[in-house]
Amino acid sequence: MTPFAAVRRTVSAFALAALVGTALTGPAQAQDEPLPVSITGPDSVNLSLHPEAGEPGEPGEPQIELGLRAPGEPVPDEDGIIWPIHTGDYTVTVDASSLAGVAAVDFSRLGGWQGCSVDGLVATCSAYEIYAGQDYNDFGGIRLDPTDESAAGDFGTIEITAAGEGLSFTGHTVDVLVGGPELLMKQLTEPEGFQAGDTFQAPLGFRNVGGLGGDGVVLRIHGSRGLSFPSSFGNCWYEPRDPDDLFGSSTALCVFDSEFAGEAAYGLSTPFPVDTAGFALYDALSYSFSAVPAEQARELLAEGDYEAGEGPALELVRLPEADPAGYSRWAEMDLPTTNTFDLDLTGERLRVRKGDTVSVDIGFANHGPAWLASLRSGGEPILFWVDLPPGTTATTVPEGCQPGGEGAEGDYACFIDTPILEDAASTFTFGLHVDKVIKKATGRAFFGYTMPNEGNPGNDSGAIVLKPAGRH
Repeated sequence: MTPFAAVRRTVSAFALAALVGTALTGPAQAQDEPLPVSITGPDSVNLSLHPEAGEPGEPGEPQIELGLRAPGEPVPDEDGIIWPIHTGDYTVTVDASSLAGVAAVDFSRLGGWQGCSVDGLVATCSAYEIYAGQDYNDFGGIRLDPTDESAAGDFGTIEITAAGEGLSFTGHTVDVLVGGPELLMKQLTEPEGFQAGDTFQAPLGFRNVGGLGGDGVVLRIHGSRGLSFPSSFGNCWYEPRDPDDLFGSSTALCVFDSEFAGEAAYGLSTPFPVDTAGFALYDALSYSFSAVPAEQARELLAEGDYEAGEGPALELVRLPEADPAGYSRWAEMDLPTTNTFDLDLTGERLRVRKGDTVSVDIGFANHGPAWLASLRSGGEPILFWVDLPPGTTATTVPEGCQPGGEGAEGDYACFIDTPILEDAASTFTFGLHVDKVIKKATGRAFFGYTMPNEGNPGNDSGAIVLKPAGRH
């Protein structure tokens, strides 16, 4: 296989098919036929010559994680124990001999129940148990690093094989390419004065810090609920957001047939327009370019629910004077950042007598114009507090509320799930027993602090007032 063919394998490994079978529940059982087991791991690795821009993760983290996949899925028995479906000695051999002069190989994180022995660029590991599925068959990892001899275009393979009585293994090969395409994304910033309802003309682009170029690029761009992509380009495909999925995103993919060079930067022939809704606030925009041959990208698109765009095609334009400091592995931003929402808490005023049990409604609403999504926290709920009027005891507590406890800001803490839509409204009903009648006994519902982007802090609390009822 040529290095260029390896590049294509590196960037086009989109999916790995799973084996399907029947799990055995209980200790390993004898089999008439050998148990089929597959060795799992990445199909290819592109070894960076630029460690400062390299793969995500801590330094020294393995790029190749190996495992085994056996038929079925692990199922615990009545005692909650997951048993192996095979017990018996077997060996796994990891042969990286062809990487001599290409890369340094570190087997130290490669495992086996009985350990591994290393002879040069070959590791042999001994193990004993195999479980159904893949989750419990982790075999550890291999770390690769360039050496002083490594050069862009160097290529080798790692061959993983295994053998054991009563087992039929399917081996695995990992192609290793040095200095292949490494695309860093141009960072985006919100334009000065940008507001909800405006269109962001996104200057998307990439810088290839790899030593080798490629043939074909795919742009993938995502926008959360408040963002949409209005323009149709002839070489783009669009997957609209599901309106019922508040955390869903609008997605567009654009395919470029053109070649690109190593150590070069490229941008779009025209900015990519991103519309923002009137309720948008801290919506997430992200994008990435990937080195994928165009024909493979189109095959991928044909399998999805994408709709082909119409109109002129976007093109890639080489940028001879791009500042390297403006590019990084990931490109994402929040916009707009200046919109506001209006969270409103309301209480209730009631007349009561001693011994009464009354229902008190606490109203919550967002009067907009913005939604509150908490996308960066994964939809973390917001919190408000409730102080009961003196002389009362809660008999029923609404769902989502709980006692505040010692040191809390209020008697009860109530949680509201996010995202909170721009027209959201709900009611929290407490049942209160009047232990003692106190003139104008007053409690309140309130937020513990004023949230950023709160447009009207004046209605962030609501009074709960219980007045003595008149005589019958």
